[in-house]
Amino acid sequence: MKKQNDNQIRKTGLGARASRRLSNTIVYIILIAITIIWLFPFVGIVLESFKTETKMQTPYLFPKEFGFDHYVRLFKETDFLKWFINTGIMGVATALLQTIFILSMSYVLSRLRFKGRKGLMNFMLILGMFPGFLTMILIYKVFSDFGLTEGMAPLGLIIVYFASSGMGYYVSKGFFDTIPKSLDEAARVDGATRFQVFYKVIMPLSKPIVIYTILMGFMAPWGDFMMASYLIHENSAGMNVAVGMYEWLSRTNLNTYYTMFCAAGVIVAIPVVTVFLLLQKYYVEGVTGGAVKG
Repeated sequence: MKKQNDNQIRKTGLGARASRRLSNTIVYIILIAITIIWLFPFVGIVLESFKTETKMQTPYLFPKEFGFDHYVRLFKETDFLKWFINTGIMGVATALLQTIFILSMSYVLSRLRFKGRKGLMNFMLILGMFPGFLTMILIYKVFSDFGLTEGMAPLGLIIVYFASSGMGYYVSKGFFDTIPKSLDEAARVDGATRFQVFYKVIMPLSKPIVIYTILMGFMAPWGDFMMASYLIHENSAGMNVAVGMYEWLSRTNLNTYYTMFCAAGVIVAIPVVTVFLLLQKYYVEGVTGGAVKG
């Protein structure tokens, strides 16, 4: 009887293991299929960038002859390098300024208790629900009066990107809420000021959320088109990569610039992908650490 029970338990265990392996295999197959579908456009762009032809429509995906002609033409015949530098400057400046604004606002809302605190948080939450393009006309008028459009649009865009960044305090505040307040109190007892507590106590413990905030600020200008095109107004000297490359997609320019557009897309992806891959560990820690009720 005991042997029969042992055999039944063994069979049940083997059956559960086989069922688990089968379900895992199905999940892996689905994930591999999704990955292939997701990566196919990117692989296509890379392959197109190495073709020697300039036309958009070719009856084959893999180049018959690999070449770097379009990468060379990109820097010799266009203003792409200027656009790339403009976007890089905007990315670095936005990352630094947004980080200062967001972390300062998050620390204040997490640690300090003052009259109107909850009302301010709710107000910023509601205000953040409205799309930014509702203020585009007013922003353009103000920036035009100050000469921050067209050629000076990169400076104007930097101001736009970080001016209201303090309203994006949600994730960072959630992260700060996980740090014990007893650390602040101990530092204050030792004579530290609020700024010293923030800079010397909280910041060293908040590396994931700091890097997450920097990463988000750096990535934003690389893909911005709507606000950028509105302020730049077809002035090549002030363009970012999104607006400049869009000019190549008109009907008259498409066949001439299509493969060059693919080459530019590959180059634009390099800094963003590199930074993200290097910092993805902290990105995940920052998101999960800030996903708490504050």
